[in-house]
Amino acid sequence: MAPGVRLPPEIQLAQRLAGNEQVTRDRAVRKLRKYITARTQQAAGGFTHDELLKIWKGLFYCMWMQDKPLLQEELGRTISQLTHAFQTTEAQHLFLRAFWQTMIREWVGIDRLRLDKFYMLMRMVLSESLKALKTQGWEERQVEQLLELLTTEILNPDSQAPNGVKSHFLEIFLEELTKVGAAELTADQNLQFINPFCQIAAHTEDITRNIFETIVEQAPLAIEDLMNELDAQNGEEDVSDGDEESSEGEQEQDSARRRPPAGSMHGTDPEADGEQVQDDEDSAGPVLQFDYEAVANRLFELASGQSTPSQNRKRLYKVIRKLQGLAGGTFPEDDVPEKAYKKLLEGRREPKKKKKKKKRLLKLQPQNERGGGEAETSSPDPNPGIEKRSRRRPKRAGQRRVPKKRKPLPGARAEGTGVQ
Repeated sequence: MAPGVRLPPEIQLAQRLAGNEQVTRDRAVRKLRKYITARTQQAAGGFTHDELLKIWKGLFYCMWMQDKPLLQEELGRTISQLTHAFQTTEAQHLFLRAFWQTMIREWVGIDRLRLDKFYMLMRMVLSESLKALKTQGWEERQVEQLLELLTTEILNPDSQAPNGVKSHFLEIFLEELTKVGAAELTADQNLQFINPFCQIAAHTEDITRNIFETIVEQAPLAIEDLMNELDAQNGEEDVSDGDEESSEGEQEQDSARRRPPAGSMHGTDPEADGEQVQDDEDSAGPVLQFDYEAVANRLFELASGQSTPSQNRKRLYKVIRKLQGLAGGTFPEDDVPEKAYKKLLEGRREPKKKKKKKKRLLKLQPQNERGGGEAETSSPDPNPGIEKRSRRRPKRAGQRRVPKKRKPLPGARAEGTGVQ
């Protein structure tokens, strides 16, 4: 190139993003965000596909050069959030398409020591693309455009995506969709999200294992989520506004009564407390709701085609039978309230109301009136028609369950605490 010729801004930024000095790279990322915002705000602005490919090549090597896990996570979050700097949906999707094309092109050159950071980057970019849909109210047309992009670049059997990119995408898709939209997406919207997987499931085993079998495994959690919604709504209906102050006082007394005494085994075992917190985190949060009959019908329509290989057809029929069983009321849990079952078949998720602290206290009040901890342990079940959920909950996708330790009885003390 002749001296004095100025390089385009995209090439200049890409060179700085791939620089050897971290200070230079960090400054280039900040400038890139401002440049994207300013350019896409213009009426005649925007980027071409080739320009975004150059920018992503610089971002790829910016991540390549970053060491130390905490700094890698921070950089990955900064890079993925560039998605929101684009002022139009078309520019966002063009940016995301260039990302997946860059990962597919560069994947074979990534050594095993750097795989984890790029796995993390793919997860973060997918999460931010779903958050962009959430900010737009899950508009159907925008959802279709994103799914078309992901299908073309990754899921389509004719795509150039390596197996490593495909398998990781299948592992994280439902997890990230659950984190972003499980609290508000309806069953019909979730069916739209998994429709591309239904169309391709007849030709690949990985999709059946990572998507549809995961939906079946999480069915008890989805039902439990619906039951919690019903409990919350019923509790809010029973509580009057005038009892708010007294309920808060009862909550403090109840928490004091339930607190283990000083020197007890439970109070002196921080490891057990940590395991309990970990188990609570595993079982917390909403789960994606599905109309199992609609999913089964969609899969059956595709699996029964003449072009479906016999081995794949047998595999899909096995999943379809499980889904039909769930649709007919054959749930992994023995006793599911009728209201929860009807709500599941409606295929809709009602918006959640804010939970009040009073709800749980009303259930504890009769026990307090009977008096003491002994009355609590010996009192009959207030809901004898519903089996207590003492069984182990199924494991969520991508999570490892930590075994619970047996808790000592209240009042049990550690050895030596009574010696003066």
